[in-house]
Amino acid sequence: MKKALEILKSHEKFHITLGLERIEKILKILGNPQNSYKVIHVAGTNGKGSTCKIINQILIEAGYKTGLYTSPHIFEYEERITVNNEKISNYIFDKLINEVDELAKKNNIELSEFELLTAVGFYYFYIKQVDYAVIETGLGGLYDATNVIKKPDSTVITSIDFDHTERLGNTIEEIASQKAGIIKANTHVAVSSDNKGFEKIKEKTEELKAKLIEIPDVTVEFNNGRNIARINKKEYEFNLLGAHQAQNLALALGALKHLKIKQEIIKKALKNVSWPYRLEYDPENNILIDSSHNPSGIQSLRNFLDENFKDIKKTFFFGCLKNKDYKNMLKILKHKEDKLYFIEFDYPNALKFEESDKEFEAEKYNFNSLNEIKNMEGLKVICGSIYMLGNILKQN
Repeated sequence: MKKALEILKSHEKFHITLGLERIEKILKILGNPQNSYKVIHVAGTNGKGSTCKIINQILIEAGYKTGLYTSPHIFEYEERITVNNEKISNYIFDKLINEVDELAKKNNIELSEFELLTAVGFYYFYIKQVDYAVIETGLGGLYDATNVIKKPDSTVITSIDFDHTERLGNTIEEIASQKAGIIKANTHVAVSSDNKGFEKIKEKTEELKAKLIEIPDVTVEFNNGRNIARINKKEYEFNLLGAHQAQNLALALGALKHLKIKQEIIKKALKNVSWPYRLEYDPENNILIDSSHNPSGIQSLRNFLDENFKDIKKTFFFGCLKNKDYKNMLKILKHKEDKLYFIEFDYPNALKFEESDKEFEAEKYNFNSLNEIKNMEGLKVICGSIYMLGNILKQN
């Protein structure tokens, strides 16, 4: 049996042909496992993973056996597929990757890496007989490999902004149309009224006679390393930091509203939610790690810093992929008094220091471990591509 990593590396990654034909064929051969459990489907530009993680934890606490499928991973592919927070074992992952890959080849189906992973995720949840699967889209929505779900229990559209414009379109309306492609008839659709793509999402919801669940305004307070969110006059304490995470929490609660889960269960679940490298703060060493990888995500990070670390010196360690709008990201991120280090990392399509714009007065930094920056003055912020974080922090 081949190792899953060997097989996955042989599949196309960055030049994907969007569409559902291939994934539909392989899932049909597998018996359409995605139809055997209830699904909550989540799309958006930012906040998808966090919203999925919140929903997942609440469902588990409420007694549902719950599968979670997210991307990308930080350290290993197995992180993307979990049941009740337990990731798929290396052996089972290898076994299922081999099985699905062999079936695809036998039937002349050329799967992309993400399609192969998605098929394995759906199949694993069927094998484990989950009650619910919380599914994060990979890219867009309409033609995303996860969009084979015929009737999700709930659909969530998180904040929409510019990202992957080469595939999803150059306007918010075009991008919103792609994200709204996961909406199905007669289902619940949770979306915030201040979402930039709200009108397009509302239009799609009305067209399909789905039930629109508008998310109310939320307020949030950062207190002793925790968020206190106020939603509909109720207070929720949880670990994920930032005003945008309170918005994600509101979306998660909207998606689960019809299940009428008790407040005490929700509050207990929120105290157990964790999502590595999403505004993850270490107060002892004054280090903040965040996987912001597009302008709107970087803006959320900058807002959090301005609100909670306004008068503290900041040193940024930043790295990203070539196809990201890094110039705009750095214009948002770096103020005149801040120090900026650029990190190169070993990953296909990673931006090299010599390819970066020198107007940002960055210095190249060879990152070895967190220990080497702990004694630096002020707040140390490591941010950018999640692939970069996984690459440089794997030894920590």
